[in-house]
Amino acid sequence: MANYIFEHKDKVRDYECDLQGIVNNANYQHYLEHCRHEFLLNNNISFAKLHEQGTDAVVARLTMQFKVPLKSGDEYVTKLWIKKESVKYVFMQDIFRLPDMKLCIRAQVESVCLVNGKLTESKELSQAFAPFLEK
Repeated sequence: MANYIFEHKDKVRDYECDLQGIVNNANYQHYLEHCRHEFLLNNNISFAKLHEQGTDAVVARLTMQFKVPLKSGDEYVTKLWIKKESVKYVFMQDIFRLPDMKLCIRAQVESVCLVNGKLTESKELSQAFAPFLEK
């Protein structure tokens, strides 16, 4: 069982679905990203401010395992936890359909930081994420 540290609830909009009536696979990336951004905002981390200071956090790798599709009008919750591997922050994210909590997506998102254009660790993010990383 994952030790989730954050969750974000949302609802599928009909324009996010394809002709099969299910969420188009690319839209799950938006759901995952929106949850990560909400996590950052919830922890007083601003992408804009980081960028102004010369730090850009970017996705280096993303893997998704599709389990059960979401459909228009479905409510869902995206949950995440984070771990650190060298200079990478790895977000482990799961999307569950509500209210039955069926697992829809399991994803691993590896993020790295470019500080003044150089791949390196971000001191600001390391400090902000420290309380959430397992010792």
